[in-house]
Amino acid sequence: MKFSYKFSNLLGTVYRKGNILFTSNGNSVISAVGNRISIFDIRNNKSSTLPIESRFNYITLDLSPNGCTLIAINEEGEAHMISLISQTIVHRYRFKGKCRAVRFSPDGKHFAVCKDNNVFVFKAPGPFSGEYNAFIMKRVFHGAYDETTCLDWSFDSKILAVGSKDMATKLYPMEKCKNFRINSLGSHTEGIVGCFFEKDSYDLITISRNGQTCVWECTIEPDDLQALDEISIKRIKSSNDSEEDDVNTEKSLEQCQAEAEKVLEEINEIKEEETQSNKLMYKRVARHYLADEARKDSKEALLISCAYNKSNKILVTGFSSGSFFIYETPDMNLIHSLSISQEKISSLALNQTGDWIAVGCAGIGQLLVWEWQSETHVMKQQGHANNMSCVAYSGDGQLLATGGHDGKVKLWNIASGFCFITFSEHTSCISGISFSGNKKFVVSCSFDGTVRAYDVIRYRNFKTFTSPRPVQFSCVSVDSSGDFVAAGAQDVFDIYLWSVKTGRLLEILSGHEGPVASLTFSPSLTSTIMASVSWDKTLKIWDALEKGSSHETIQLISDGMFVTFNPNGQEVAVATLDGHISVFNVKTANQVVSIEGRNDLGSGRSESDLITAKKNLEAKSFTTLCYSADGECILAGGQSKNVCIYNVKEALLMKKFEITQNRSLDSVDDFINRRKLTEFGNISLVEEREEREGGKVAIKLPGVRTGDMSSRASKPEVRVLSLQFSPTGEQWASATTEGLLIYSLSSGLVFDPWDLQIGITPASLRQALKDQDYLNALTMAIKINEAGLIQEVIESVPIRDVQLIISSLQERFIERLLLIIASALDTSRHLEFYLYWMKHTLTVHGPKISGQTNMPALLALEKSLIRRYEQISKLCDYNKYTIEYVINLAKNMTEKRFKEEKMEEDTNIVNSDDDLSMEAEDADGNVSFEDL
Repeated sequence: MKFSYKFSNLLGTVYRKGNILFTSNGNSVISAVGNRISIFDIRNNKSSTLPIESRFNYITLDLSPNGCTLIAINEEGEAHMISLISQTIVHRYRFKGKCRAVRFSPDGKHFAVCKDNNVFVFKAPGPFSGEYNAFIMKRVFHGAYDETTCLDWSFDSKILAVGSKDMATKLYPMEKCKNFRINSLGSHTEGIVGCFFEKDSYDLITISRNGQTCVWECTIEPDDLQALDEISIKRIKSSNDSEEDDVNTEKSLEQCQAEAEKVLEEINEIKEEETQSNKLMYKRVARHYLADEARKDSKEALLISCAYNKSNKILVTGFSSGSFFIYETPDMNLIHSLSISQEKISSLALNQTGDWIAVGCAGIGQLLVWEWQSETHVMKQQGHANNMSCVAYSGDGQLLATGGHDGKVKLWNIASGFCFITFSEHTSCISGISFSGNKKFVVSCSFDGTVRAYDVIRYRNFKTFTSPRPVQFSCVSVDSSGDFVAAGAQDVFDIYLWSVKTGRLLEILSGHEGPVASLTFSPSLTSTIMASVSWDKTLKIWDALEKGSSHETIQLISDGMFVTFNPNGQEVAVATLDGHISVFNVKTANQVVSIEGRNDLGSGRSESDLITAKKNLEAKSFTTLCYSADGECILAGGQSKNVCIYNVKEALLMKKFEITQNRSLDSVDDFINRRKLTEFGNISLVEEREEREGGKVAIKLPGVRTGDMSSRASKPEVRVLSLQFSPTGEQWASATTEGLLIYSLSSGLVFDPWDLQIGITPASLRQALKDQDYLNALTMAIKINEAGLIQEVIESVPIRDVQLIISSLQERFIERLLLIIASALDTSRHLEFYLYWMKHTLTVHGPKISGQTNMPALLALEKSLIRRYEQISKLCDYNKYTIEYVINLAKNMTEKRFKEEKMEEDTNIVNSDDDLSMEAEDADGNVSFEDL
């Protein structure tokens, strides 16, 4: 069992807050997801999350013009300079305050940051600026009277436009200019939301919060902007042209007066040139009210975000009513309008060509890319509106199902990271979810009193299971054959069993004296045993199909929280309220292992807690468990930021995973920051009231866990709500407050040999290949367990010797060989070659392969084959339809050409008949047209 699992992707959450970006090629969207950053590749239909993490949520991002450097600033003002090539943070900088916007200059030499009423301009490291030290400040502008909100650079990076809440837009020169200093543009009645320069011009567009848009025209052309250095150059030239005097000689009074007169004449000439030169000024040529269209549906609609494409002159505005509008500048002609939801549009972005519009809604966590010309969705993703409550892998490890407190069930593709279907039939919180053994449907239970089965192939709710009287279902499970569904209730203490085929209720299993916390069927194909735990401190083993309601009861030390089966089907692990994990043998009902895990769980301290984190830990416990694919280890998580992995036989903690470092969540730190401690105690415990008594109260009411709903604001507490290990053993998923975190094996980064000996080295391996001793070389490569060496050996074996080498290979190497072939099928181009290896491996050693021991390897092989099949089938369909299109096009062209030739022949025949008739008339003595 390897423990080199590292964070690989974040699913379930696509957008939280802040701005969204398009990459320089326009094929990908960069989105801030909490304290992480996700990149959605639209062309290749994939999503990935950068392996970096901030201490607080990111709120503003910008990408350098070359697409290699990303600057991300969190809500506490900590800026991270991220290299997208190495995907690491190369530098950090603290602004000590909230930053509203950051923007790179078009030439890539500088970037500007808005903080409070200031604008900071830094030199950007890289080949454009020749600077390799990050965050070297060049200029600071203090012209705004209120908080700055937006900024934009001119096309030549010489002028910076900054909008603020003081209803004005300030223009600052990067270098001192002769005919331009600092300019201020007004004419707005609310704070500025966006300001945009035109392409190859200094003309400007400014937009305020109430929808007022002003179009400004610059009085000079960009070439007329004169740098201040030209004046000093003239002075130097004039001084050089003058006669040179010896320094040591004494000057007469007349000579000094003459030189003084020359200097005065130069100063007067410079003043005359300044007055005659055209100064950079702005004239307002138009004013438009863009909020009028949005206020037809909602009278209180406010403009929240906007984006502008300078090449195509397309302006997009997003309002608080959930609608966005596309205009053509400078006349502001309405091109298109769309309403996507009732939530406000938090961010907008346009790609380089202006065809795609990225829209982010923070209220519902939605991110979509809209192609406005064809009026189609290029990408539409939305996470759960509230926390995820449960997660389940499909049998082949390709799909992932999640249920949330918003009553929705979502299916995610592991390979792409996208949600491809959402079921919203439930009307209340989803409390449990489970995949069938045949991978054809998924079952979910809810507090609305229903258990629903969804078809994964046709994407429909084909069965709904209900109880004789309304109950709240807290857990659900499907047996290995997929014929039976069981769900436990938390208000009537019963377990209900249904048939999937008929949809009828088969049995009501009574016996628990408290709410049923968890239940699960045995994973063995030949067993129908079911285990359940309850708050009545009991674990019950059921076999309802053979024995009905009769069961075996095992007493627990404390309330049961969760139960899960070992993949071998012989043991169950139970998490109890006292923080223990107990393992029982199903047949003998004896306790095999006991793990004391409360101290390993760890517990942070909430801002409003009156007790310490150590004291708070006594009330915490594991609420979710999951066995690894081989059954050797167990994952455990609960009301904490940690996920613990234990060795079951040794009952030892192997590793602890910290799922997040996000201080924007509650209960992450073990100690309260001293800055929040005042002379009256913790500032979070001080009630904030208005002047009159009975005003707003900031702290939570006693017993409230998710924040005071009357205040309309709550700080979520970090939790691990559900854990699931992939059947292939390659990754595991955890449903947390941050989203759905995927941890995958990073075998390439860790040296993990297997049965290594002194004489087994890469040099001896290559010598064996040189001597054509392929069996020995393959054995040594498997023992070294390096992916590159194994691939080198396998691809060096001649095709005629594959069957002989596989038949001579020992049985203990077969499982690792299957895993190697499965990983190679995903990455290598030699598809037929590895299929040949797989065919002979299963043919020769198929009867000797035990299903339980080699199940992860077989599932990984199946997953790789299914993925390759889907890729090839799509390619074949594309080629098939392309060929059909070309053939039909050729037929149509041939028919068209034939018709044209036939028409030409007909016209020629008609013309010849006319000529003959004319000749016949001439022969009769009539006058022809030519004679006249």
